[in-house]
Amino acid sequence: MDDEILVQKCVSGNGEAQRELFDRFSPLMLGVAMRYIKDKERAEDVLQDGFIKVYKNLHRFEHKGSLEGWIRRIIVNTALDQLRKNKKSQNNLQLDDSSFEIVQKSDAIGRLEAEVLMEIVQQLPDGYRIVFNMFAIEGYSHKEIAETLKISESTSKSQYSRAKSVLRKTLKKYNIER
Repeated sequence: MDDEILVQKCVSGNGEAQRELFDRFSPLMLGVAMRYIKDKERAEDVLQDGFIKVYKNLHRFEHKGSLEGWIRRIIVNTALDQLRKNKKSQNNLQLDDSSFEIVQKSDAIGRLEAEVLMEIVQQLPDGYRIVFNMFAIEGYSHKEIAETLKISESTSKSQYSRAKSVLRKTLKKYNIER
C-alpha cells in the first residue's frame, strides 16, 4: 500500500494500517533514535514516544515531502526533547563548519568501517554527537540546529568542527581515515 493510502487508513483509525506504518518505519527510526540516545532501551522509548506523536499528528501530514522524512523529523525532535530533559547534553554544546564525508563501500570492509564509525560517533560527547548527527547525517543547516537546540550558529559550527576533529583522531587509530 502506498504512503498516501496508508496515511488515510491510519488517520481513520485502522489498526492494521497503524501496525503496517510502525513495522515499515520503526527499524529505520530506531537507528535514527540511537544516533542521539546512546542507551538502546532509552532509544526504544524515544521511538515509542515518537510514534505516538506520529499517530496523533498524522492528520497534519500534507504529502508535500516524504512520509519517511516527516516521521524522521518527529523522531529526531523526540530524541532531542529526551536529551533536554536530562540537561547533561546542554553542558557540552560547541562545534564548526565544513563537510565530513562518510564514504560507504559495498564490500564487507566498508560495512565494518561504517559500524566502527557509528560506534565512534556514539562515544562523542552529547553536544558533539547531537550536532554531528543533525548536520552530517540528518542534513539540518547550522541555522536550523541553532534554533532547535537554542544555541548560536557559531556554537553549532564549532561543535561540528570539534566532533570532526575527534572523529578524525579516533579513525586514525583504526586506520580508517580517508
